Amino acid sequence: MISLRGINKSYQTGQSSLHVLKDIDLDIGEGELVSIMGSSGSGKSTLLNILGILDKYDTGEYVLNNELIKNLTDTASAQYRNQFLGFVFQSFNLLSFKNAQENVALPLYYQKVKRKERNKIALDYLEMVGLRDWAHHMPNQLSGGQKQRVAIARALITKPKVVLADEPTGALDSKTSYEVMKLFKKVNAQGITVVIVTHEHDISALCDRSIRLKDGVIYEGEDESAFQS
Repeated sequence: MISLRGINKSYQTGQSSLHVLKDIDLDIGEGELVSIMGSSGSGKSTLLNILGILDKYDTGEYVLNNELIKNLTDTASAQYRNQFLGFVFQSFNLLSFKNAQENVALPLYYQKVKRKERNKIALDYLEMVGLRDWAHHMPNQLSGGQKQRVAIARALITKPKVVLADEPTGALDSKTSYEVMKLFKKVNAQGITVVIVTHEHDISALCDRSIRLKDGVIYEGEDESAFQS
């Protein structure tokens, strides 16, 4: 499903260059539930942005679902994201002026699905995350856990092959975090590949596999001390 070979990424900061990802080799199979762990500055968010076709890499190869992702136009990048990927963020990224149902339905608006149909489908996805009765509530009327479940429903409504989650439990308490992880496991059980960036060891432990990053290098399967900062 996902294959990275020799991925490098640097950012120019004034006169100097910051080498964020260094010769990353990574395979994530269809239907896996994987965490990417690392301290601040380890490169994990940059890696997720490359996986999500939100950022370009400098050298190497990224293959998604047997397609080489390289030098895409903005339009082509958007098409791949719409076709293959769903996103969940720590800050939820819900539109404050739309209710839960409208937020979930939003990706279908961009796919030109008619309002009646997309709202009906959005209700089905809110039902899946246990929030059908909250469909007409605004984001400021929802708890953090409810907002994240709305965000997960929104990520799933386009039926992505891969869900990418950036610190999805970072703004939640422990009990709510575990509830959100149960939902990710439910999603994963349907055959959807789930990749979760986290700095929380207990969240990572709930995944099938943990990929550890330190200073832009992967330490998958290595001793814990190898990646402690």
